[in-house]
Amino acid sequence: MVQTSGVYVMRVASMLTGMHPQTLRKYERAGLLSPSRSKTLRMYSDEDIARLRVIKHLVDEAGLNLAGVELALELQTTLLNIKEELALADTSSRLRERLVKLLDEILEMLGVTSAPD
Repeated sequence: MVQTSGVYVMRVASMLTGMHPQTLRKYERAGLLSPSRSKTLRMYSDEDIARLRVIKHLVDEAGLNLAGVELALELQTTLLNIKEELALADTSSRLRERLVKLLDEILEMLGVTSAPD
């Protein structure tokens, strides 16, 4: 059986992220996240909460508009994919460590602090 992560209703997700529920709806309409739904409720996973925190960082700290946030999230996904491929690549350990460090620095600029190695 697959263990699922936490699931939160909008009010709790709003409290966890420090965002107004209307802001969560706006980000969903903009396509920045897609919480699951029951018949009447939006259900936010731990991954959704983490993504919302990244979005909040990009808007509040980096000053990006929603188009910029969308681009930054796409860049984040690409960088994480590169990092995963690099971990599997047949390169020297010094080169790999240097490239991983550079990727981590870029991801940190995007507000991603717990990227997988």
